[in-house]
Amino acid sequence: THCEVNFETPKTRERTVIAARAKMAAQTGVEMEALSAVSMAGFTRCDIFKAVDKKLRISDVRLLSKIKTTIS
Repeated sequence: THCEVNFETPKTRERTVIAARAKMAAQTGVEMEALSAVSMAGFTRCDIFKAVDKKLRISDVRLLSKIKTTIS
């Protein structure tokens, strides 16, 4: 139903935190939508910046919370 992705890069530029929030009217799968969004954003970022930094990596992808609510 809805998915948003946010990027936060500290002033040191040592990393970028990618966070996604998903809302879904279906019974299951919302966590997979959020995890997929974060992963794809990380893959895209690595692809864009691979010429600048060969040591780029994606790490610590995890689900922080899942809250079941009713979307009307």
